[in-house]
Amino acid sequence: MPPHTPSASSWPTTRSPLRDVRVVDLDLDLDSDLDSHLDREDGVVLSLTPAPGCPPVRAGAVYALVRLRGRPVATVLTTIPEGADPAAVLTAAFRAQYADADQQPCHESLLSGAGVGVGAGAGAVPPRTTVVVATRERADTLGRALDSLLAQDHPDFGIVVVDNAPATSATRDLVDQDYAGRLTYVHEPVPGLATAHNAGVAATDSPVVAFTDDDVAADPHWLTALTAPFAADPRTGCVTGLILPARLTTPAQILLESHGGFAKGFAPRLYDPAAPPAGEPLFPFTAGSFGSGASMAFRASALRAVGGFDPATGTGTPARGGDDLYAFVRILAAGHRLRYTPDALVWHHHRETWQDLRNQAYGYGAGLTAYLTAVLCRHPALLPPLLAKLPRGLAHARAITAHRDEPRAGAPGIPGAHGAHSHPWPRSLSRLERRGMLYGPLGYAKARWGRR
Repeated sequence: MPPHTPSASSWPTTRSPLRDVRVVDLDLDLDSDLDSHLDREDGVVLSLTPAPGCPPVRAGAVYALVRLRGRPVATVLTTIPEGADPAAVLTAAFRAQYADADQQPCHESLLSGAGVGVGAGAGAVPPRTTVVVATRERADTLGRALDSLLAQDHPDFGIVVVDNAPATSATRDLVDQDYAGRLTYVHEPVPGLATAHNAGVAATDSPVVAFTDDDVAADPHWLTALTAPFAADPRTGCVTGLILPARLTTPAQILLESHGGFAKGFAPRLYDPAAPPAGEPLFPFTAGSFGSGASMAFRASALRAVGGFDPATGTGTPARGGDDLYAFVRILAAGHRLRYTPDALVWHHHRETWQDLRNQAYGYGAGLTAYLTAVLCRHPALLPPLLAKLPRGLAHARAITAHRDEPRAGAPGIPGAHGAHSHPWPRSLSRLERRGMLYGPLGYAKARWGRR
């Protein structure tokens, strides 16, 4: 990785400031007939609050999660004028955005299980679950995550904190002083996120194991929504959820979210190896579209049957990432279903600096090819289908790392819509992603050799 950090003048110019976008959570009570209410001025604002850890809403750029009676259905990006009512402006922006014919796919998602309809697992009693939080020397953010997890509405769950290769006693001290008796502490001396996750799985006998990060704040309904599908469908092996930014105050945070962030949209999806999705010719190797490690859960028996997470992948190893992607593909290859549900929401605190963004760009590229290498090394039978799909895979990789000069004409400037081109994506970051892809197999080999 290049050692220097670019100066502020090296940031790409855009049509809007790349800083200080307030993130808010807007809950509306509108008529269930969306076609009728989008053009009407009535409706009740149930709540308007800042995202966890975000400053209060004020005049200026605002990025809002919109809920309908508590269920996430959309995001909008708009500007609040001085003296205006923020709730009224955001509600009007929501109506305008989803009344537009060009936004029809998003409009349809509002009518699906992610919106006013019934999602997978609705009404099912979620099974007993353990939440695993792996952390390393981040006690300052860990407390916020644990507080949000202890406030979950799930009827039967526990929490395991895995202290991964700690250099100090800060995490242990935090757990002992502020959370004694309310969660389980596990010390894992071997560095690596996958190793830490495996240690968390070994520390529980719950039928379902959920995972999140130490830099998130979980919505109170997150765990229930994430685990109810396991009770509704015995073939479900994995469920992933929605991840939105808690803060967009720096250029690095906004660029990351504009490039796609961690969000996977507001329409629930089912990935079934017995009926591959017609629109995804690379399935199941496009694991990045299934979800992310900050919001995922597994049927514990299925995860153990495939060997858990590959310890030579993940943050903290030379592979730099890919541990979650590896697990997604292995679960699908074993015949289990994977579901994505936007009702399971966590707010993620993105890293703030330009160097953080450079590290992430490189790490994403490395993790992508490292996980593919891991799949093929451990499961050679998957090599023929991967080779058959490789040309399209390379084209896909080039597309997702492409440099972007200007927003597309008429494209909504909404961070989180992957490919929306709402801000330029610097060539330097595209190059870093591709360099990471080249390094990924070597990083995985180094990690495996180091473990030997």
